[in-house]
Formats: sequence, structure tokens, C-alpha cells
Amino acid sequence: MSLLKTEVAGIYFENPLILASGILDENGYTMKKILQEGAAGVVTKSIGTVERTGYRPPIVAEVTGGLLNAVGLPNPGIDSFGEEIKVALEAGKPVIGSIFGGGVQEFVDLAIKMEGYGANAIELNLSCPHVKGVGSEVGSDPALVTDIVTEIKKRVKIPVFAKLSPNVTDMLEIAIAAEAADALVMINTVRGLAIDVYARKPVLSNTYGGLSGKAIKNIGLRYVYEVKMETGKEIIGVGGIENAEDAIEYIMAGSSAVQLGTVLYKKGRQAFAEISSGITQFMKSEGFGSIKEMVGAALP
Repeated sequence: MSLLKTEVAGIYFENPLILASGILDENGYTMKKILQEGAAGVVTKSIGTVERTGYRPPIVAEVTGGLLNAVGLPNPGIDSFGEEIKVALEAGKPVIGSIFGGGVQEFVDLAIKMEGYGANAIELNLSCPHVKGVGSEVGSDPALVTDIVTEIKKRVKIPVFAKLSPNVTDMLEIAIAAEAADALVMINTVRGLAIDVYARKPVLSNTYGGLSGKAIKNIGLRYVYEVKMETGKEIIGVGGIENAEDAIEYIMAGSSAVQLGTVLYKKGRQAFAEISSGITQFMKSEGFGSIKEMVGAALP
């Protein structure tokens, strides 16, 4: 058995590194390529009911410690996405379909279609910080989160992952509200702002955006640690992972797998192979026989 093999909600991954939603994942061929080059799984672009063009540029800015983005959830709509899933699945590795909506029935309908396309799991985007009426606006309402997760679990057979937002008053309350989910994905981007002092206005066209990258790693770690300790739920950690030690920190905080996103802007697709190699070296030197042995190792 591979030293790096891990499992989340009955889905097996050859290593703990998964491509995060929103990075090179709107096209089936790109997802397939990333899977062939070291990613153990991919999460698709968040897909909605109908096509969205997103916000006008500028939509991404480099800031201290990472990236600030307000892309606006551009996507082709669920009815145009089946072929992309089909192509990505040709790599023979897990493909997780990310969906967003404004209410229970919309989420249910999207989940059913994703399952029909062959997705191995569903990731519920309850955490996008910059689009009104969806994302974190939905994910900050505990009762609505409970209803969405519960109803989807009734209607699909594949695992359901709930991606939670750090932009809430009480993350633990939302995590408990998503109890019916098979796993939690934590965290999405942190709401932020950048100003062009010469133009005397915000850099992004949407004013506010989601901060990703190294700057949010310690926020993500805190939430993974706290939620794992209090709930025991399976967790996929995400936020600011740039090297093997970052990934190991998330695993020791309680994550069974992690997602990579912003690091691909810096290192490209080789980030998966590089981080996998680093984790392997650490495990051998520290005497770990499996990823499972490391999960939650830093918890009391």
C-alpha cells in the first residue's frame, strides 16, 4: 500500500493532495492533465444552474501573502458541464463536483445532475465571499445549511462535502449545522480589500474579494483544529498550503486530505509532485506508516 494513500468518506486518494475549486478546473482536459501530473483528485469550478460571465476585470490582484480575487463565479451552467466531467474522469481518479445555489431546491437539482454526470462526490460551495445571494450568504445561516445538506443527502448516493466560510461569526455553529455532510472542507477565502492609492479606489472591480494564499494558512489551521476537536468530523483542509510542511500541519490538525489552489500560480502543476515528495520524506524520517497515523496528531 502506498505510504501516501488516504481516504475521505469512502473515497480513496493515492495521496492527500486535491486540486481546489476555482483553479484550472473549468475545462475537462485541464483537470485530466492535473490528475495525470500528480493530483490525487480534483474539485471542479463551482457550477450553478445557468451560465454566469462573472465580474469585469480587474478580478485578481497580488497582495501581501497571497492573492485577492473576486471572479464572480463564472461558469457555463450545469447543463453544459457534463462533458467536462466525462473527460476529467478519464484519468481514473476522483472528480468532485462543486456546486452553488441560492436555496435548497437549487442545490438539490444541481447535486442530482452532478451525480448523473459521474462525479465521485459533491462539494457544496457555502462559502464564496463575493457574490450576493449565494456562497457565504447562504453558508452563514445555520438552519439553511442544515436544510441544504440534509435534503441533498436524501437525494444522492455519492458523498457530500460542505465547504465552509471563515467569514462567519461562529464557524463551529455552521460546522455543527452541516453535521449530515460526509466531510467538511475548510476554509474558503477570507473577505478582504486592496486599494490602489494612485487611482484612489479599490483595486478590484467588485471592491471586495477573497484573500487566498499563505496569509490565511494559520486561520485555516485554527478552524480545522477547532472543528475536528469539537466534532470529530472528517475534514479536507485548504488555505495557504505552499509546501509539504504546510500540508502536514493541516493533516496533524485533523485533515484527512488537503486542497491546493493559489500555490499553482507560483509553482505550477509540479506543486503536487513536489509536496507529495516532501510529505513522503517527512513520514519516513519521522516513522509514520500512513497518512491516517498523522491525522489529528497535534490534537490533545
